[in-house]
Amino acid sequence: MSGYTSRVPLRWVDLDAQGHVNNAVVADYLQEARVDWLLSGPNAHLLGTSTMVVSHQVEYLGPVAFAVEPVEVVLSVGPVGAARFAIGYSVFQDGRELARARSVLCLYDYAASRPRRMTGAERAWFTAQAVELEPFPTLGRWQVGERAHAYDFVVRWSDLDPYGHVNNVRVFDFVAEARIRMSPDGEDTTRMHAAAEQGLLWMVARQDVDYVGQIAHRTEPYRVRSAIARVGRTSVTIVAQVEDPLDDAVLTRTRTVLVCGDATGRPVPLPEAMLAAAERWPADPA
Repeated sequence: MSGYTSRVPLRWVDLDAQGHVNNAVVADYLQEARVDWLLSGPNAHLLGTSTMVVSHQVEYLGPVAFAVEPVEVVLSVGPVGAARFAIGYSVFQDGRELARARSVLCLYDYAASRPRRMTGAERAWFTAQAVELEPFPTLGRWQVGERAHAYDFVVRWSDLDPYGHVNNVRVFDFVAEARIRMSPDGEDTTRMHAAAEQGLLWMVARQDVDYVGQIAHRTEPYRVRSAIARVGRTSVTIVAQVEDPLDDAVLTRTRTVLVCGDATGRPVPLPEAMLAAAERWPADPA
């Protein structure tokens, strides 16, 4: 993939309990590269005032380790419409591609609360860089039904971005917290502890996020409802949505593919706790 290259520094706190960069932080690296790219050209004025993320697709090809040297994110522009544009990314460390992703963004008039069309100059800068992006495989058509796991969370003030709503990357954190708490026996983190005792790791292979509405800061909690859509021998697909319990509005929809692995990262059969969770919280076909 050729395009704009951004060097994104790592932080020690980017690591998770498994000793590598957390999957949500990889999405943050994409955002840093996107900001760097926008600031490099004549459309820098869009940053902080006129852009909104519509969706993300992220494929994780290998773990990102802590290093003094920054990771390299190569960014390319995909299809450009009247108000929307797509971006493709590849994340490299030591010459190895460890993640690739797609994002769709739109220009948005926050004062009028509606998308806006690009000006001729704005569109020209995007289209001058546009290339064909290879589409990602679909994860199937599933939806969260009545039999779903529910997890309530409260938005932190630090979750907000310059637009005044929760930053798009934080949704990766919210659904991860909900996944960790999906234990059939009702005890939070039981499934994760059981996997650790067996020497098993949970590896995120793919995450898709669709942003339906904005999440604002407030004292009342929001809710993540999660269900298990597809169960394979070594992997499982979980669908989730962030909802507002006050009016049942759906704010985001996500699809996550988890792979169970041993200490070396080799895929191994799913443990019984995950199979039990799949029976208790099945997703519905869409």
